Amino acid sequence: MPNASKTENSTTALALDAKDLAILRVLQHNARATVKEISEQVLLSTTPVHERIKRLEEAGVIRQYATLLDADRVKKGLKVICYVSLKQHSKQAGSKFIQRILEMPEVVECYNISGEFDFMLKIVAENMNAYYDFHVNRLGEVENIGNIQSVFVMGVIKETHVLV
Repeated sequence: MPNASKTENSTTALALDAKDLAILRVLQHNARATVKEISEQVLLSTTPVHERIKRLEEAGVIRQYATLLDADRVKKGLKVICYVSLKQHSKQAGSKFIQRILEMPEVVECYNISGEFDFMLKIVAENMNAYYDFHVNRLGEVENIGNIQSVFVMGVIKETHVLV
């Protein structure tokens, strides 16, 4: 896995050619694909494929390799979108809120957003009782929260990790 400090500081996009994009498409659909399998699909020999993957990793284009799980089968079937506004909007207050959110495994995504709310959280829980406990005893206890609005996901129409 690439060095985190190297990828976090990079704001310029790496120039990607058609072969790079083809490699990324293969890896997005199957991160366990071997270099040999990828090379057969993108019509390059294994050495250039290996070198391109290494360059994409070092540049932070490939951040990590992951296994996607079925939420219901691991007892995390309740998905909640939670909008949060803060009382105070100082840099210090925002940093404290973010630090607390990073410590909560139930929060699988957190976005700083514009509009009426400051943050949008995607939360997973086993069921409504587990979410209630999280909402009241964990999230509700975070300092500086002004308002919380929870929206429960009734069904998933599209959920993807594919970017290219």
